[in-house]
Amino acid sequence: MTECNRQPLRFSSLGRQQVQADFAGGTLTSDGGGRLLREVDRRCGLIDALAACLTDPRGPRRITHELRTMLAQRIHGLALGYEDLNDHTTLRTDPLFAVLADQPPDSEQPLASAPTLCRLENHVTRTSLARMAGVLVEQFIASFDQPPEELILDFDATDDPVHGQQEGRFFHGYYEHYCFLPLYVFCGSRLLVAYLRPSHIDGSLHTRPILKLLVRRLRQTWPAVRIILRGDSGFCRWKLLRWCEQNHVFYVLGLARNPVLERLAEPFMAAAKTQFEATSQKVRNFHEVGYAAGTWDRERRVIVKAEHLPDGPNARFVVTNLSELTPAQVYDELYVARGDMENRIKEQQLALFADRTSCHAFLANQFRVLLSAAAYVLVETLRRTGLSGTELEPAQAGTIRLKLFKVAARVVISVRRVILHLSSAYPRADLFARVLAGCDHALWRTVR
Repeated sequence: MTECNRQPLRFSSLGRQQVQADFAGGTLTSDGGGRLLREVDRRCGLIDALAACLTDPRGPRRITHELRTMLAQRIHGLALGYEDLNDHTTLRTDPLFAVLADQPPDSEQPLASAPTLCRLENHVTRTSLARMAGVLVEQFIASFDQPPEELILDFDATDDPVHGQQEGRFFHGYYEHYCFLPLYVFCGSRLLVAYLRPSHIDGSLHTRPILKLLVRRLRQTWPAVRIILRGDSGFCRWKLLRWCEQNHVFYVLGLARNPVLERLAEPFMAAAKTQFEATSQKVRNFHEVGYAAGTWDRERRVIVKAEHLPDGPNARFVVTNLSELTPAQVYDELYVARGDMENRIKEQQLALFADRTSCHAFLANQFRVLLSAAAYVLVETLRRTGLSGTELEPAQAGTIRLKLFKVAARVVISVRRVILHLSSAYPRADLFARVLAGCDHALWRTVR
């Protein structure tokens, strides 16, 4: 067959030199750094574990794309910045994505198409989703070289806006739009739970059973570990507090202000105001009181932050069963630190597209949230191991993608090898090599 040569694309000249382009560059990819993610997955076994959770309703003789291959294709796609299934219309022919999915690059046998991936999403079952959720906890446990002495579990809910007629959509009065209300649990930067919920619920719904499951599993592995529950006032429910006390779990939870609390804090706020008027400087004092809401079973320790700012008084309350810490330590060193979890949720929703819940079926959307969570686990593992001690150690997922994964490469395929010729102009070649070496050593030490 005759091959037609396209006319070159001409740009404005550069001095005496003409500038032109064509589409004859050969087999290229813009995601050469994605190979690092495959190295992470090969050693932590995340995608294999997730694939084992799924059941395949297809006839064995009619299967072209294995479940594991499709999961790898989709998870790596999210990690590399491709949020839509339609992106895989072209990505399925990218030789690098074949490598990431552990398939030999072959233009005659591309990866799964968008409709095939969509069918995968809509065949998932509740049982499979529960098993996948368990994989996140097992990955968390396996990420420790030594038994931890203390774990702080951060619980938080967030809004996930929806724009269609998805199952489970409701209008949320606080967020003032139609949304889901997913629940996340992190320990530091490590993700344990990504649980999609409808929004017509109390924000603390299912917190207690999820905490029970987590505590039981963590103590199976580390019987002596000290566990602290941390969250905002949306999770302050007396039955949860009582369960924690009965099961030797500590808690530090925000407490919504009310007239009784404000009356108890009035002397402290008056003293802060007097101090502010004398110095014209911001005042922050900490105190504690005993308090029991009308529905509580007993009185508990409440920390009062008596703050007076140029804009006026600002009282805050935290309930805790930690007795060895001073009020200032409970608030400043422990409770305030929970704000970092919001950065992790932003990574999930903005950089890894956990909010791309546009399927009609609710279970399919939960599946998408878990795929985003899996992409986060791969990126976070790379950051915590391979990037430790480098300039990108504190970077968020979007920055890591831009500076480490988005590397132009020419792909050369032969019978014996696949070679990625990364861009000679890539400014972080030394860092790339160091990350690969460090990631390999750290992860191998973890899983052997």
